[in-house]
Amino acid sequence: MEDFYIFALLTLFFSILFKLFKHKQESHKNLPPSPPSLPFIGHLHLLKEPLYQSLQALSEKYGPILLLRFGTRKVLVVTSPSAVEECFTTNDIVFANRPFTLTGRHLNYNNTTLGVASYGDLWRNLRRITTLPVFSNARLAMTSGIRQKEVKLFLNQLMKGHSCGSSKVELKSKFFELPFNILTMMIAGKRFYGENVDDEKEANQFRYLIREHVELAKPVNVGEFFPILHWLTYRKIERKMVGVMKKMDEFFQNLVDERRQKSSLTESYNMIDNLLLSQEKEPDFYTDEMIKGIILVLLIAGTESSSSTMEWTMSLLLNHPDVMKKVKAEIDIHVGQDHLLEEQELGKLNYLQNVINETLRLYPPGPLLLPHEASDDL
Repeated sequence: MEDFYIFALLTLFFSILFKLFKHKQESHKNLPPSPPSLPFIGHLHLLKEPLYQSLQALSEKYGPILLLRFGTRKVLVVTSPSAVEECFTTNDIVFANRPFTLTGRHLNYNNTTLGVASYGDLWRNLRRITTLPVFSNARLAMTSGIRQKEVKLFLNQLMKGHSCGSSKVELKSKFFELPFNILTMMIAGKRFYGENVDDEKEANQFRYLIREHVELAKPVNVGEFFPILHWLTYRKIERKMVGVMKKMDEFFQNLVDERRQKSSLTESYNMIDNLLLSQEKEPDFYTDEMIKGIILVLLIAGTESSSSTMEWTMSLLLNHPDVMKKVKAEIDIHVGQDHLLEEQELGKLNYLQNVINETLRLYPPGPLLLPHEASDDL
């Protein structure tokens, strides 16, 4: 009887080995090139900061289409324009899904916000929202007064800092505050930085939550690639994400309820007001959660990208005084020195636009696209 059990176990062991070997052989058919990997971790040891430069170096060595393995996950890296067109134009539906991650689950309303939602009815509805009048060029023109006012307040703050005798002005934080105040004024009619803040306690809480959200969303969570590590060491991070998002959701809900409690909603520059008007017509579609998700995406994506671009543009101009001189000359010719530059005058400033485009080329706010996930084999 003992010999029978030993024979059965050996048979099972070699059957599993044979299936694993056969699966490995089949899985290697028609796969893109891949660097040598290490057991368990795959290719994670090849990655260094900044990530996009590591991926570029690997693609230069192994080709424009590269297969990597991060722990238990396979990752396809595409760098050539033709391959990108093949993925996102010819086969755009196949690659329209998004991988499920802790960030999407806990910091983006369970993967239901624009940018992390997978292809389907929800994805189509979210895309539909971006075509609404609330996001149209006409609506953007209606809010030009907000942007002009915020820029003036920003310049006044810089002048005050200089007049106080300080020889240096810290611009990094100011470049974050400017687009953030512009967006919150357009979304809810409130400022949360600098002067004219309605409720300083509320503003402090909101600023803290935004900082925490950004910090939690930035790092690559190794637990995503090693499920066993998630249960052993990353539960603390997950609990923190849940706690921060709970407070942020309550804050967004208060903003929505505050606008809803007005005696009457009318069409205005305020984004929440306009979305609530749409909610009255289609309550099942324009839910509070969808509105809160839109607020979240606009604040996180809009603020980080704008502040980063302004910071790099100013840094490059200061390090290239000849370019700065040309930008100033163009503004003097087409705008003059008797008033601040207005939005409708931007079309005349071709050189300035080229400077901004070159900044975006050299230092893009997001050098890597958000990850996609294939829904089928090609």
